[in-house]
Amino acid sequence: MISEWVDLHLHSSYSCDGDYSPEELVRMAREEGFRAIAIADHDTVGAYPEAIETGRHYGVEVIPSIEVTTIFSAREFHLMLPFVNWESEAIGYIISRVENSRLEEARSRVARLQENGLDIDWNEVWEKSGKTPPLGVKIAQILLDKPESRQNPDLRKYYEADQQPKAPYVFYQDFFTEGAPAYVRKQHIPLEEVLRLAPLTGGVPVLSHPGAYFQRTTRDDLIILKELGLQGLEVYTSYHDQNEVEYYQALAEELDLVATAGSDFHGRIKPGVTFGLIKNGTYSMVEKLRERRA
Repeated sequence: MISEWVDLHLHSSYSCDGDYSPEELVRMAREEGFRAIAIADHDTVGAYPEAIETGRHYGVEVIPSIEVTTIFSAREFHLMLPFVNWESEAIGYIISRVENSRLEEARSRVARLQENGLDIDWNEVWEKSGKTPPLGVKIAQILLDKPESRQNPDLRKYYEADQQPKAPYVFYQDFFTEGAPAYVRKQHIPLEEVLRLAPLTGGVPVLSHPGAYFQRTTRDDLIILKELGLQGLEVYTSYHDQNEVEYYQALAEELDLVATAGSDFHGRIKPGVTFGLIKNGTYSMVEKLRERRA
């Protein structure tokens, strides 16, 4: 039986760090009883139109989306664009800008890791990322998956039982954040520019996981972003504890932002985030976003 549940933040194998094909995600959504999902891959709309056609076959509404990697106030911010027109010139421009910046960032990160004595090679990273620019967590996963890394005493902590489920994320914080050994200054497309272009993409701008450790979104941030065209806020997410849910729910109400729900499901890289983990999303969120389309 199909419920009113929706998950507006899923990643497919078109993301550099996603494991499941669009068809597999749609099938899982059907099995879990979701009415609608959005596949919001990192900086690509490669899942479309395949995902929408598959959704029709299985009786699950698939809302086209993307998660764009941006920079705002010297921090990395992720912005989703549900209802995006994947063939629009504007989204093509945004994707091109981000691909170039992510490729440069990834190459520099690998070089910094090498400088710090870690056994990793750009060619292996490129191949194991499906020849798409890998995010920092994907680079960490590739390094930690290597048998040789287990022999490195500097990496021993990432193989301890209590660290294993989140090891790539712990590594990211230890090596890639500001002030860390392999930190690279971010050069992504400004969030302000993506918000300005959003109406031309057909998408409704929704800020992903505002409480994530790399975003740390404040009320002042949201006031500025709202003025620039932000329409929604991902309140229910695997990144938030109950206090953060309540905090961002209150801000969404105060600033007239549509509160949305998404698990940020990827697969193996996030073993603690299972499909269907977040069941706070209801179809009314989809309807409210649809009303906000430019």
